[in-house]
Amino acid sequence: MEIMEITENKEQYMDLLMLAEPQGTVIEKYLNRGALFALYDDYDLKTAAVIAKEDNDTYEIKNLATLEIYQGKGYGGGMVKHIIQYYKNKCKYLLVNTGDNEDLLLFYEKLGFTYSHAVGEMVYFKYCY
Repeated sequence: MEIMEITENKEQYMDLLMLAEPQGTVIEKYLNRGALFALYDDYDLKTAAVIAKEDNDTYEIKNLATLEIYQGKGYGGGMVKHIIQYYKNKCKYLLVNTGDNEDLLLFYEKLGFTYSHAVGEMVYFKYCY
């Protein structure tokens, strides 16, 4: 498994990112201001994630998407673990919006995230360093 930060031609990852957020216009709002990471295994793209700075203490995982045929094989968890390590000296909190999806809530809880707050139907979990 290899995870690399993508700094150019981020748009080429839109199809994958749209699995997690089907509205391309929403992705465009955070793609250029955020860091894009891509996870490859056996030279094939499996997972991508976009993380954006929200304030001096907080970064947010704006998008995390794994190709459907590779879901449930640990690639998403591997990406989140990489993100946690990458940002450990850059912020105090790492946020993620899980919506009200029970599977996502459990996924992030297993990785050390805890409930932060809700805005309408949007549920936010945070990882504290």
